[in-house]
Amino acid sequence: MKDDLAQFFADKTTEIKEAFGELTVAVTPAHLLGVARALKEEAGFKFEFLSDLTGIDCGSGRFEVVYHLLSLLHKQRLRLKVKTDEGPKLPSVVSIWPTANWHERESYDLLGIVFEGHPDLKRIITPDGFTGHPLRKDYPLKGEN
Repeated sequence: MKDDLAQFFADKTTEIKEAFGELTVAVTPAHLLGVARALKEEAGFKFEFLSDLTGIDCGSGRFEVVYHLLSLLHKQRLRLKVKTDEGPKLPSVVSIWPTANWHERESYDLLGIVFEGHPDLKRIITPDGFTGHPLRKDYPLKGEN
């Protein structure tokens, strides 16, 4: 499948590699929606299940979002990664995988990653009125108070 991915997404990926028996595909924010939609809908891929989405603060204002996908048809797992340092902002994949709804809200709440086009992007874990994003590396250890 690695070769199929490399051929299909030749100009849209920044990296395709296999590690620990699982494929990883890295894309830019501009190509995220197109690649995600193709991964779900193309017959050769059919990654119809988003099992997890998580955000990572890599420090120095650079963030990464990782999508863990599963193709039940092909019995294959895939990790889709996208890096951003633009605020951070990424397009929402809720229209592709509806299960991304709460995952994106969690990444927004805890890391401040904005998912543009999300149908209801608001805090999901921290209480109303909470300021800041507690999983960011620049969040004060004693909180905002």
